Amino acid sequence: MNRLKIPQGYVPTLNLYETQEGIALIKATFTDFLTKALNLKRVSAPLFVEAKSGLNDDLNGVERPVSFDVKQSGGEVQVVHSLAKWKRQALKQYNFPVGEGLYTDMNAIRRDEELDNLHSIYVDQWDWEKVITDEDRTLETLKDAMQNITTAIICTYDLLKWKYPRLHQKFKHDMTFVTTQELEDLWPDLTPKQREDRITRQHRSVGILQIGGKLASGQPHDGRAPDYDDWELNGDILFWHETLHCAMELSSMGIRVSPKSLDRQLSLSGCDDRRELPFHKALLNGEMPITMGGGIGQSRMCMLLMGKAHIGEVQSSYWDEATLQGCAEAGIPLL
Repeated sequence: MNRLKIPQGYVPTLNLYETQEGIALIKATFTDFLTKALNLKRVSAPLFVEAKSGLNDDLNGVERPVSFDVKQSGGEVQVVHSLAKWKRQALKQYNFPVGEGLYTDMNAIRRDEELDNLHSIYVDQWDWEKVITDEDRTLETLKDAMQNITTAIICTYDLLKWKYPRLHQKFKHDMTFVTTQELEDLWPDLTPKQREDRITRQHRSVGILQIGGKLASGQPHDGRAPDYDDWELNGDILFWHETLHCAMELSSMGIRVSPKSLDRQLSLSGCDDRRELPFHKALLNGEMPITMGGGIGQSRMCMLLMGKAHIGEVQSSYWDEATLQGCAEAGIPLL
């Protein structure tokens, strides 16, 4: 089913040449702000990992990875979905001290993504992870990091708008934080997506906290794999996207599972078979550093800050014929 949304009267504010300039400016500027705000250093990261390592992320737990066999060894490798578990292992391997972290430019293929204005099978994001102490495993630590990222995003926009004054997006510096249970209590008759739209329309920049566990209704707000974020200590950063009149998730992040929370979440999600994977064994044995981290969408940020109507305006990907035709007829230039 085609899920393309055409905003009425949409005309791109920046032409194709300016868009390419804008993408370069956004990526360079935000990277600088992010590394300074969170004390991060750049590292190289894999495009694929060994299937049996347990390092690939399962996101909502149902996505199928793109996999292939290696001719030389016959082993199977998987294109990454994200790098949440790999980053934590890298922090241990590289011996990062407490208070410092890493970031990398992550590219992934998510073959099961439902394509629309905000979703592509190609994913590019800043993946970051930093070492914290056990005392830092609190919602206040998480909220502080989410606010720092939001400030870096808006400061990036300020520089972009200096270069292109005709941009007209409006953002709110101070985030509004709300838990998924508070959202359900506010609007029990709405779907989780409708609740996100309602709260983000009101407050412009929002941190949705505690995603993955069951709410009072018996249903989770959204799916979350059980083996990277602690469901009590995670969150999403959402901005109101004026062009599409919807909430846009720009970042998913969290304080990572401890041995205790991993044990609990594996049992709750029926994933006890993962206990025998190398990464999970090490974590359950307390051999991994205590960390927090997340991913920040690069194409989505470019789309948001430049007011684009479709993610294909800022990245080159695959689109079905109905999307290609619909965008062409509406004057939406896909790369």
